[in-house]
Amino acid sequence: MEKTWTIGLTLFLTLCLDIPGVGGRKEGTHGENAQKRSSRSSETKGGRCSYTFIVPQQKLTGALCLNTQSSYTNQSEVAALRAELKQQQEQMEKLQGKLEQEGSLAMEVRALQKESSSMNSRIAQLYAQLLHEVIHKKDHVLEQQRVETLLLNATTQALQVSSNYRELEKKYGVLTSMMSSQNQIIARLEKQCQSWDTTQAPLVTSEPPKSQPNVDRNYSSEAKEITNDVQRDQSALPPQQEKTVLSLNTTTANIPTDPSFISFPVTKTPGPWRDCQHVLESGETTSGIYLLRPQSANRLLQAWCEQSRDEGGWTVIQRRQDGSVNFFRTWEQYKQGFGNLDGEYWLGLEHLYWLTKQAKYKLRVAMEDWQGRQVYAEYDSFHLEPESDWYRLRLGQYQGNAGDSLSWHNNKAFTTLDRDKDSYTGNCAHYQKGGWWYHMCAHSNLNGVWYRGGHYRSRYQDGVYWAEFHGGSYSLKRVSMMIKPK
Repeated sequence: MEKTWTIGLTLFLTLCLDIPGVGGRKEGTHGENAQKRSSRSSETKGGRCSYTFIVPQQKLTGALCLNTQSSYTNQSEVAALRAELKQQQEQMEKLQGKLEQEGSLAMEVRALQKESSSMNSRIAQLYAQLLHEVIHKKDHVLEQQRVETLLLNATTQALQVSSNYRELEKKYGVLTSMMSSQNQIIARLEKQCQSWDTTQAPLVTSEPPKSQPNVDRNYSSEAKEITNDVQRDQSALPPQQEKTVLSLNTTTANIPTDPSFISFPVTKTPGPWRDCQHVLESGETTSGIYLLRPQSANRLLQAWCEQSRDEGGWTVIQRRQDGSVNFFRTWEQYKQGFGNLDGEYWLGLEHLYWLTKQAKYKLRVAMEDWQGRQVYAEYDSFHLEPESDWYRLRLGQYQGNAGDSLSWHNNKAFTTLDRDKDSYTGNCAHYQKGGWWYHMCAHSNLNGVWYRGGHYRSRYQDGVYWAEFHGGSYSLKRVSMMIKPK
């Protein structure tokens, strides 16, 4: 029993005493415990013990003594704990830094994911666009194949038409040759009739009879040198027959069945002259056909001189009035000239080149519609380049009341049905049915088809038109192109 009380007293004292070492191990746990430790340590100073005696009911024999000396704090354990705490703090700081880095990485990953999503949508859009382009390209290829097929068919038809045209040209040459031979026979018969007609006045060598249609007797010694192909029929003769037809004895054979019998003027001097202005200055004031020889040119040509209009001196280089002459001609024919000097004719590109080379000329285009209205277009300079440059047109400034429909053709080469020198993909001469300084294609077409009545219907604008005067679907009644030195 005594042993039991002793043990209980010992335990009670142990629990009631404040041991400073225990407080050192629990350092930093809580604020209240620290205050209790500080109060207890102030009560127990200098290692003193406090004793509580429990007096049992039974009297104890002997003294009870309990060692209450406080155990000192283990400094090594505290240092180890502090080092471990510091290490853990460092690890926590490292983990916090890594966490921050991982947060920034996560933000970058989210941004990359967003950008990747936008790129995927863009790629899908480009893919759809590419697919659309591929489909459109396939359609374009099919359309191109269809156009190529049509072009091949058109080319085949054009070749066939060209072949037919060559055949017709051959037949036309044969018919022309036959007409020429017939004209020669008629000329011989007329000559015989004239020699049999003794009642007519004798021929005078210095002056031609007034019924002579083409050549003055004064020109009989030089007539065989004339190289232009201006005739009284509508057909251009082959080159082998030029000299024969243009000689004095055969020019009378070219009179049509119902000739107009335009007489040559009686001239004071035999000529030839440089141009019609030279004729006027020589005192010849009558309009008619005169023999010309341009300076620096070893050639003679005949031309109509207009002396009664706009002070005279005009050399007529082109005239349209009744549709009696076909102007859908070849390059060689436009070069040498064709038609009837007292009717419709074209003087010739080569003659125009030599005429306009000798001085500075101006051009006047006189026009008349089917209501009798007369207008004109005048250009203060006009000349042609040589054949090596395709008789390229050079024009000056416009004035007049017809409107300017020729300046658009300035600096353009001449084009015919067999020489395509225009800017159009096709040959404008085939569409316009003439020869002209075509561009793409024409604002004027004075060598086109002469239609009666003005307004005409045709697949192409191929009439004799001046676009600024009634437009391209109106064929003019009368047109004449004239040049004169400035």
